[in-house]
Amino acid sequence: MDKRVAVIGAGPSGLAQLRAFQSAAKKGADIPEIVCFEKQSDWGGLWNYTWRTGTDEHGDPVHGSMYRYLWSNGPKECLEFADYSFEEHFGRPIASYPPRAVLWDYIKGRVEKADVRKWVRFNTAVRMVTYSEATGRFTVTVHDRTKDVVYAEEFDHVVVASGHFSTPNVPHFEGIEKFGGRVMHSHDFRDALEFKDKDVLLIGRSYSAEDIGSQCYKYGARFIANSYRTKPMGFKWPENWEEKPLLMRVEGKTCHFKDGSSRDFDAIIMCTGYLHYFPFLTEDLRLKTDNRLWPLGLYEGVVSEKNPKLFYLGMQDQFYTFNMFDAQAWFARDVMLGRIALPSQVEMAAHSQAWREREEGLENAEQMIWFQGDYVKELIDRTDYPSFDIDKVNETFMEWEHHKMEDIMGFRNHGYRSVLTGTMAPKHHTPWLKALDDSMEAYLQLLRPAEAKLVHGNQKEVC
Repeated sequence: MDKRVAVIGAGPSGLAQLRAFQSAAKKGADIPEIVCFEKQSDWGGLWNYTWRTGTDEHGDPVHGSMYRYLWSNGPKECLEFADYSFEEHFGRPIASYPPRAVLWDYIKGRVEKADVRKWVRFNTAVRMVTYSEATGRFTVTVHDRTKDVVYAEEFDHVVVASGHFSTPNVPHFEGIEKFGGRVMHSHDFRDALEFKDKDVLLIGRSYSAEDIGSQCYKYGARFIANSYRTKPMGFKWPENWEEKPLLMRVEGKTCHFKDGSSRDFDAIIMCTGYLHYFPFLTEDLRLKTDNRLWPLGLYEGVVSEKNPKLFYLGMQDQFYTFNMFDAQAWFARDVMLGRIALPSQVEMAAHSQAWREREEGLENAEQMIWFQGDYVKELIDRTDYPSFDIDKVNETFMEWEHHKMEDIMGFRNHGYRSVLTGTMAPKHHTPWLKALDDSMEAYLQLLRPAEAKLVHGNQKEVC
């Protein structure tokens, strides 16, 4: 096959696409030439932690929104790759809520086993993608940031797997430009220890606000509040954590809320979401959507209805993550290989609209989870991606929701059964609130006893 496929990004979505093609090749398929462009120096996307904020070492906006001490906020059993279990990777069962370093190692393990690193050009940022009706091909212009060379190549298909959690959405509040403390977006949050003994206001009511607030509480913030626009999260917060209606204005360090209350804060962290931002795509190719379970304009949530040679992975609001990206990548692969014939543009749009109408009728997180599970199932049913019991995954999500409502600071102490292996996850050796070292060595207890005592001792001193 003389075709060429460009994959933009080597995070979980882009790596899913590489694994999908490698799987087909292993089974004897004639696959296109695959070239993956990754801006960072290593793969893993957001799970590849960087201490940098603002701009990176090459002057580009920092992609990563990952922070120290982050642990999975959902059960690993709900995101497990159907073709590569956690037990296979680690050689034994592990607890259900791993920290970032453990998940990054797991993500890398599968693609290292598949030997697809040779398809990735690291430190190479995509600057522009154009499409020619005359040739039926894309021109992808990239910047090799190591050599500081800009060049262009042609491709038959382009897969946009650059994610949508790296360009912050930053609203304005009256007087915030004169706030007498720290103002930041969650994209730039790196270390909860910065807020030890501080009064912190979080703006937002979604997962970032919940988790960053929990990190600040765990590492010694004095007081925490989160400001919501529509309704409170409603968890049973610790005594020094309150929920406030929308922030209306700021005077000095005093924040005034919609209910007429006010309080002084040392820091404001905007957990206000991210933008779908594709500056490297021309207007005719660019996806325009906000963060929702069903973005319009993508057939099966993957294929661009404007140009069916263009694919987007991972553009949905997400309960399902790694295994959904896999399902999408296998589907996109089979379209590119000619195994799946696409309907007409009118039929694709009608299919998307039907899913959108169903999405608009969803009333709570539980219904949203089952909705996304049905979507993943529809994709898997159309490819050879290994099937798994999505109903059981949904049921695990339901347990997770229950445990969060029961104890927002203790839900990570629970374990769940792997849908793939049937193994019940063991309890972690340390309750989450007391697990101050988020390294893989500490999590897997690979440190020698003296080292572990030293690490935990130092953590307690600074915390």
